[in-house]
Amino acid sequence: MQQKQQDNQKISQDQLNAMVDLHSRFLGGRIGGRRAMLDRVDMRGLSLQGKDLRQANFTACLMNHMDLSRANFQEASLYACDLSNSNLFHTVFVRADLRGARIENANLEGADLEAADLRRGGMASAGDFSASTKAVNFKGANLSGARLTGSMASNADFSDAMLVGANLANSDMRGASLEGANLSNVDLDGAKLNGANIKSTIFTGVDLSVMIDGGMDLSEAITDDNIGISVSELSEPLQKLIEHHHQWLKTKGADGEQLDLSDVDLRALGSLKQERLTAIKAVETKFFGLNLYQVQLQSAVLDNSDFRSCDMEEADLRGSSFVGGNFSHANLKGANCSALMLGTGGTSRFNPCNFKDARFCYADLSGAQLKDAIFIGANLSYADFTGADLRGADFTGAVMENVILEDTQTEGAKFDRDRSKPVFKMKSDTDT
Repeated sequence: MQQKQQDNQKISQDQLNAMVDLHSRFLGGRIGGRRAMLDRVDMRGLSLQGKDLRQANFTACLMNHMDLSRANFQEASLYACDLSNSNLFHTVFVRADLRGARIENANLEGADLEAADLRRGGMASAGDFSASTKAVNFKGANLSGARLTGSMASNADFSDAMLVGANLANSDMRGASLEGANLSNVDLDGAKLNGANIKSTIFTGVDLSVMIDGGMDLSEAITDDNIGISVSELSEPLQKLIEHHHQWLKTKGADGEQLDLSDVDLRALGSLKQERLTAIKAVETKFFGLNLYQVQLQSAVLDNSDFRSCDMEEADLRGSSFVGGNFSHANLKGANCSALMLGTGGTSRFNPCNFKDARFCYADLSGAQLKDAIFIGANLSYADFTGADLRGADFTGAVMENVILEDTQTEGAKFDRDRSKPVFKMKSDTDT
């Protein structure tokens, strides 16, 4: 027998548990068992942790902010479901139908999507499949270590997703968007990637032969090859150049030399933890993945530099310019990004942190000091500003989709909406 729920009905955890129990009896072939058939049901915020839901049907259900960790959805249908922001840690989706699903900003670390169907799909009115289809949305999702062997993911959107160590062998990812995604140490053996968007995609530690043989252009991707100047090509060892820079600061330019790391690929360093780099110049520099914990970068010019996945917790960035920089997935917890007053008397000037046109997708800025910071035109999608000081900050023209502004200070901040306090998603919300 089958149990069915319709009409976008909101169900409780108790109702969901009862349905799971009946489904368990169905799987075991016991009397009274019923296969779970949920159509357009609202389950947001509930839990199916560790449950066996093989062959269940969750067509077009709202499953945001759910705990689905270690659940088994083998051969289940999750057609056009919204699983955004859910916990899918080690969840099983073997041969599952995920066509048209939205899985944005979800945690799929260690999930098994072997032979899952991740192609386009879409829904119209109840019970009516639409000809207008949507690609599966994995934007910003954590798929580290996930198994996508043989999955059908053509045209899927993995923009800014974390796929570190994932197995993509024999998967079909033709036409997929991998822009800004981290595919370090992935297995691409036999994968089909023709037509995929790999702009700014990270492929470190990857055998790229399948892509090279396919004639793909890797010029805009990040590989193990240096991007720009390598650290070994600097005029002197970096530590010596830093010493010259400290002398330049100490003598106010009379001695030593300002450190200029523009166009340098610093990834090989691994760490600049607690380094004093006040007033350096580093335009279009690759800091990607570095440990920058408590680094001092006050009054620096760092425009168009790449800070993706950097640990910048408690960094001192006061008064610096990061115009066009990329901070996606970076950790800036407790960072000091407030303004500096430079000079004295009539020559003094107010110097705020400038993040104009920068990218902070999925970045953690909780507890950061951002008073008077400039975010004009920045992309802040899914950024977490919990407890941050945003007083006087300028967000004019910024993209603020699903930004978390819980317990923030926003007095005097400028937003496109004419409100004293902006209305954006908070951590406790379960609304889409």
